[in-house]
Amino acid sequence: MNSYDVAVIGSGPGGYVAAIRCAQLGMKTAIIEKYATLGGTCLNVGCIPSKALLDSSHHYEDAVKHFEEHGIEIPGDIKVNLEKMIARKQAVVDQTTGGIDFLMKKNNIDVYQGLGSFKDATHITIAGEEATEIEAKNTIIATGSKPSSLPFIKLDKERVITSTEALKLKEIPKHLVVIGGGVIGLELGQVYKRLGAEVTVVEYMDRIIPTMDAGLSKELNKVLKKAKFKMNLSHKVKSVETVGNEVVIKADNKKGEEVEIKGDYCLVSVGRRPYTDGLNAEAAGVKLDDRGRVEVNDHLQTSASNIYAIGDVVKGAMLAHKAEEEGVFVAETLAGQKPHIDYNLIPGVVYTWPEVATVGKTEEQLKEAGVAYKTGSFPMRALGRSRASMDLDGFVKILADKNTDEILGVHMVGARAADMIAEAVVAMEYRASAEDISRMSHAHPTFTEAIKEAALAATEDRALHI
Repeated sequence: MNSYDVAVIGSGPGGYVAAIRCAQLGMKTAIIEKYATLGGTCLNVGCIPSKALLDSSHHYEDAVKHFEEHGIEIPGDIKVNLEKMIARKQAVVDQTTGGIDFLMKKNNIDVYQGLGSFKDATHITIAGEEATEIEAKNTIIATGSKPSSLPFIKLDKERVITSTEALKLKEIPKHLVVIGGGVIGLELGQVYKRLGAEVTVVEYMDRIIPTMDAGLSKELNKVLKKAKFKMNLSHKVKSVETVGNEVVIKADNKKGEEVEIKGDYCLVSVGRRPYTDGLNAEAAGVKLDDRGRVEVNDHLQTSASNIYAIGDVVKGAMLAHKAEEEGVFVAETLAGQKPHIDYNLIPGVVYTWPEVATVGKTEEQLKEAGVAYKTGSFPMRALGRSRASMDLDGFVKILADKNTDEILGVHMVGARAADMIAEAVVAMEYRASAEDISRMSHAHPTFTEAIKEAALAATEDRALHI
């Protein structure tokens, strides 16, 4: 039987990063993955393939709607080859997961393919092509999450689908009904809207992306409605039935009236649930909470002292980069170091176009906590860079402490917001004030100038270009 200092169950961003950091710190490390490829949800059926389709569909939309204005004329019809688009997406996935194989070899990490289950706190059985058992002094659970559904919905994975199936459709839907106005539903909704589908979003809350700052919800809602998305907010879905090639969704609106929506595909994107199926956690003395998450303390340690858990399977935001930070945190903790994670500074991103990005506290949270704050906003359309690229929608908003000027939250909608949010994370990590950012030189012309201008607006309301 092979023995290890650390075994990692699950090879998503949290798991494989944890394994690499453990190996870097001199621990003999194994990683266990039940699927044939490494990388977990993110690399195989999540972040990476969805971005590939978002980019491809964005190119198509630009060609159809914007090229002519740029002086680019393409004779004849511009057509979508969905099969080729999906194949390119898969090539990106294959290249990326292959990169993880390389990283495992480079760091001398043993890879086991099969379902990892606890026999006890220090032994793991692996049900693969052959049954294997290994011994591990410490284990990191990184088993991730799966798409959630609603109790009355039957996911046939053909007409009533999750994000996994939406990434490999054989045809462009005529009418895609998206249940859930969160990140995943809006991103995939935008992919198929660009390709020609009619898209209807049905959301239980009174706004889309309801966990983010309300200003971001309002702006993205405006942009998507301009793109002819149909938004049904404050709608409670009560039934989803497939009739032949049609899906019939019934919901009650905020007045309690029944609304019926018909489409040829229904994407159920109502969040994700932690995945511990087959883990046999109880055999190792690992407790789960009432929502199926692995219970952990502030050191991400479970009820079994030598077993840790990270990522989507524990409390907190279900984000790949949060899982990565936790993976490094546990590895360094095992090595006797004193790492830290500031969960307030884990950014959130929606990869629609314009992109949405956020870090820190929202206005709603600051009001609820009774914090005195000031705000500075700047519209993207006032930037020369935005006019040059025709990306005029959105804004940057900075929230700062009214007395100390320390930045408490940064929220933005706009081109490249996903990349720009890193500036805000760095500033907040070093407890910068709004005035600190306002006094830093930002290259011109760039989208990031909106951050400087918003900081100026939060500092005595003195933005320069508006």
